Amino acid sequence: MPEQFGSPETARGLPHLAFRSFLDALRRDDDITEVDQEVDPHTRLPTIVREVYECQGKATLFKNVKGTHDGSIRVLAAPSGLRKSQASTYGRLARHIGLLPSASMKDLVSAMMAAKVKQPIEPAVVATGPVKEEKLCADQIDLMKLPAPFVDTADGDKYLQTYGIHVVQSPDGSWINWSIARAMVYDKDHLVGQLIRPHHIAQIREKWKSAGEDVPWALALGVPPVAMMAASMPLPEGRSHAAYIGGMTGRPLDVVKCETNGLYVPANAEIVLEGSMSITETKCDGPFGEMHGYCFATHEHRQPLFKVNAMTHRTGAILPISMAGRAVDEMQTLAGTLEGAEIQQLCQEDDLPINNVFIPIEAQAVWAVAQVDTARLRRLKMHSSTLCRRLGNVVFRNRLGLTIHRMYVVGTDIDPYKFKDVIWAFSTRCRPGMDEYLFEDVPG
Repeated sequence: MPEQFGSPETARGLPHLAFRSFLDALRRDDDITEVDQEVDPHTRLPTIVREVYECQGKATLFKNVKGTHDGSIRVLAAPSGLRKSQASTYGRLARHIGLLPSASMKDLVSAMMAAKVKQPIEPAVVATGPVKEEKLCADQIDLMKLPAPFVDTADGDKYLQTYGIHVVQSPDGSWINWSIARAMVYDKDHLVGQLIRPHHIAQIREKWKSAGEDVPWALALGVPPVAMMAASMPLPEGRSHAAYIGGMTGRPLDVVKCETNGLYVPANAEIVLEGSMSITETKCDGPFGEMHGYCFATHEHRQPLFKVNAMTHRTGAILPISMAGRAVDEMQTLAGTLEGAEIQQLCQEDDLPINNVFIPIEAQAVWAVAQVDTARLRRLKMHSSTLCRRLGNVVFRNRLGLTIHRMYVVGTDIDPYKFKDVIWAFSTRCRPGMDEYLFEDVPG
């Protein structure tokens, strides 16, 4: 299923290793619409993008976004949406990790999980890269001029960060973490970003807080697609995403040093903001059009303030965006899918008789389906109630289960990747009250 990775000299032309090459691959696949007309990022653009997601339309490149930074920054929407074609439904995702567009969701998950046991390859530090083509220092930065859209009409402000990676490291430098979490424009040189306490970026902030220093930080947008997939993967604490990518692709990822701190970012990223995350200052984040398809007008939380001290970007840079809402968007195709794979590993590490775990896209990534190894269950002489209670305690008490509302337990005759089969089994086999187990004293 994987395409030929080619020699190191041709790595920059591979879709999963270079954002611009990814766009070229979408053009070859006839999976991108390019819009030349001027589009308002606060009104018309969100409407178009939401329709693209819900109709499984093509990725959309907006070339003329109203009010952008000197008109030089374009916007790519739905980078990981689904395709209408049954032969390549997950083709855009497959392009993220070097698989053929015909790859199934199970192929994608298997490839990501297989990479976890490969020998990590540390990134290669290079002197410069395309992301250094344009440089802006502190007094030149105005985040208000960037084409950050309103995801929902009730949003608290423009969300610049919906499809990029936060880069942070622990104070001792031993743990470098890449993660995806939204961030809203606060003013010309500040963002407000969401941090959820169990997540690794929040853990690293606590380490810096204990040291009494603000967190060196960078935000990389338009990174190699494989980096987005890796950052969506909740790797074990202390594991480097860059080295994981190297192991997965068989070659080191090129990274370049930031201008104002000691962090390293993908050398061929489209845009990089760099600065610091405050350990003391917080501002209101939200309201925000959430992954469930709702926006609560009074839903605000105090979240850390990010100070932007420098910005580098490619000439004619492209800002990728994701707009959360009713399925299907990146919250389901990336975050949900890979979280399910991690839950599967979690169950197997606990020696539970589980073959597969999948988080169905159609259920907004809040359900998980666990397929039981029924033959092993019988050998263990484990009653179904015992299995369900153990399974619930393992998943719902782990950070991986924070967003999961329900788990469905099925036998080997049901494929967890086929939503129709799952719904059929639930409708005909689950007796209300008798086959349901509640977990009320868990986080989430």
